[in-house]
Amino acid sequence: MDKESKKQEMFEKIQKRKEEGKTVRKIVGITSLVIVAIIAIVVLSGYFYIKSALEPVDPNSTTEIEVEIPIGSSLATISSILQENGVIKDARIFKYYTKFKNESQFQAGNYTLTQSMTLDEIIESLKTGKVYRKPIFTMTIPEGLTLEQIANIVETNTNYTKDEFMAKVTDEEFIENMIGTYPEIITEEVLEGNLRYALEGYLYPATYSFYEEDPTLDEIITTMISQTKEIVLGYSSLLEEKQMTVHELLTFASLLEEEATAQTDRETIASVFYNRLELDMPLQTDPTVLYALGSHKDQVLYEDLKVESPYNTYEVTGLPPGPIANAGKTSIEAVLNPTDTDYLYFLADPEGTNHFAKTYEEHLQNIETYLR
Repeated sequence: MDKESKKQEMFEKIQKRKEEGKTVRKIVGITSLVIVAIIAIVVLSGYFYIKSALEPVDPNSTTEIEVEIPIGSSLATISSILQENGVIKDARIFKYYTKFKNESQFQAGNYTLTQSMTLDEIIESLKTGKVYRKPIFTMTIPEGLTLEQIANIVETNTNYTKDEFMAKVTDEEFIENMIGTYPEIITEEVLEGNLRYALEGYLYPATYSFYEEDPTLDEIITTMISQTKEIVLGYSSLLEEKQMTVHELLTFASLLEEEATAQTDRETIASVFYNRLELDMPLQTDPTVLYALGSHKDQVLYEDLKVESPYNTYEVTGLPPGPIANAGKTSIEAVLNPTDTDYLYFLADPEGTNHFAKTYEEHLQNIETYLR
């Protein structure tokens, strides 16, 4: 073979290798694209599957599903039970979601769940032992209201009239039932003849959620009393230390609640009342006069101070026979943790700022300075 033939043969081999290299690169490129496409499809499919599994099975479902969680159930077991009952879409997703949120301490029991519940709602239910649902309606009871004012709110938010509410909270059989049901907070003290309403001050101010369209009056009232129990029993040791009954606590706290203004110092007002009680001085707080009169007035007149009533703290020493309104947590805590002072008098100026005095002469000077 001559020299030219060898060159030609080498050239052809080089060209062949180039073609083969191009073919290989095409195959590799196409294969890579296919692999990337497959990965993208898998990732997207996984994403949409997980996204779907994190959503309610049927957001519009109202069908109730009875689910039993046995004692000692592991998270994996609970997840499987929920999937088997159709409450969730995927047990594994629920398990991983729960671990991701660091949720635990689920409670055994029987639950009535629905397919419209979110994973968070299901988790909350299993943690509290109660079914967590969106309320049908809520009702807010502000601080400082009397039973009659609460009755107006109930009438506005439910199908019950004010008269029906008042008939229930003043019914002797119902009151006796409440004493038996809540002996820790409601005692025979509420049956003393000089109380206007036995359950005045025992319906705690809060926003309440109701999951039935028409809860009974018993359910509405006991829900509020139960909240009072939950709040008050948190201070059992302080009550024992002060040798104070729950009835006395709620009575005292109601005075602070009614005397309060936006800027008031309830702990200091509480100290004034404590100092007066120790000296057997009348508390002389206007809200008790208004409660005795049974009407609201912008200004208490001198003649009002003479009203004959066990609630009139201008005429009667000591605490009134019972609460004059419902008291919130701030007022309850002020009764149990008053400021240590020597004050015997206080007044609020037109802006709501309180001014305290140790002597009557100082109090008269405050009147002259801030009210005239």
